[in-house]
Amino acid sequence: MRLASYSHNSEASYGVVLADRILDLPRAARISGLVMPPPDLASFIAAGDMARDTADVLVAGHPAEAILDLADVRFIAPIPRPSKNIFCIGRNYVDHIKERQADQAIAVKLPEAPQIFTKAPTTVIGPDDTFGLDSTLTAALDYEVELAVIIGTTGRNISRAAALSHVFGYSIGNDITARDLQKRHEQWFKGKSLDRSCPFGPLIVTADEVPDYRQFELSLTVNGEERQRAFASQMIFDVPEIIATLSAGMTLEAGDIILTGTPSGVGAGFNPPRFLKAGDEVVCTISSIGRLATRIVAA
Repeated sequence: MRLASYSHNSEASYGVVLADRILDLPRAARISGLVMPPPDLASFIAAGDMARDTADVLVAGHPAEAILDLADVRFIAPIPRPSKNIFCIGRNYVDHIKERQADQAIAVKLPEAPQIFTKAPTTVIGPDDTFGLDSTLTAALDYEVELAVIIGTTGRNISRAAALSHVFGYSIGNDITARDLQKRHEQWFKGKSLDRSCPFGPLIVTADEVPDYRQFELSLTVNGEERQRAFASQMIFDVPEIIATLSAGMTLEAGDIILTGTPSGVGAGFNPPRFLKAGDEVVCTISSIGRLATRIVAA
């Protein structure tokens, strides 16, 4: 399934994307007299097989009254307000490590374990939303296209072998970063957690639609100029390793979001750096998932 949260006539809902239309799951269940699915996509994910079974029935025989044209809705972030911080993996592509360590004039050293940080829930925005650049706060705003993994089955101490069975689906994230704040505070949270600095979406492709996540191709453009391109297979630490590491002694819950790292081509990697400015449009794309656009505006 391709699941999306959206707004229509100022009301938020969610459903299954069917080509150029979307099936509103709560409305379809109400019309069909079935058990009502949870009220939002995060709750749907947490409800597990029961919700998925209902959705399968509705997709197979949906009432026409529950169908909307995509042109008539506005996609919002699939999970507009996560219940906790977004897990993020830094330095997970070799070429990105090389460009960032060259920028910092230090010897290249690959990580021996996943580098983990988080972004606050208030960072999340949806496709085609704007980010307000406050030039008094940062003069080094950067971009990072990333494959987002959404946990579907809660677990702790998850093995590598079992890790992918805990994945609900995949989406796109843009880890917008204030590089100067990142350096000033000598840790990543502040520079990574400015409000609205995590564009997320446009939808979630469920894991059963993805034969091999490693074949996803990530790319990013700024004002139409390509800056980043790589395959998920180029990650240093793959998704099973990331999930096994995060869940060791710590519970991952259904609906948790993990950003898995970015390839080379970030603004800080150029000489001189090419940071974002008001008026820029950043477009992240991942094959088979879609397009996530963000316009930078003056705050």
